[in-house]
Amino acid sequence: MPYAPFHEKFPRVAEEETRSIIAPSHSKLPKGKYVLVELFCDEPDCDCRRVFFDVFYEEKKKSVAVVAYGWEDREFYENWSSKNDPEIIDDLKGPALNKASPQSKLAPRVLELIEQVLKDNQYVERIKRHYHLFKEQIEKDEKTYR
Repeated sequence: MPYAPFHEKFPRVAEEETRSIIAPSHSKLPKGKYVLVELFCDEPDCDCRRVFFDVFYEEKKKSVAVVAYGWEDREFYENWSSKNDPEIIDDLKGPALNKASPQSKLAPRVLELIEQVLKDNQYVERIKRHYHLFKEQIEKDEKTYR
């Protein structure tokens, strides 16, 4: 399933609402700004309820990790994927480093950071809202091109 950046469909919303984290010099990560670029599935009939965070380290101008996160419960992902493999379900539910993406040596520490960020319920609700906006636009685009 392909994933596309939220900011491609909603640049203004993304500009205002994309989460960035400033790591101070005493943190586990190199000092600087880390931008959580949201990627969502762009398949019209898919309802995976997941986001990928492509974590961009501005000081080095590169991606340092891709973290997948699904906000539904385990049962949802077992039904959605029709698999009952606990490791697969853990990766779908997340947060987890995406095994199919290149990861830097900072990725495990970035994952810890994302785990902390996802404790913010308002932020999780924002991600869900972005997901629904994105999926609605994908459906509209699909109808337009039929």
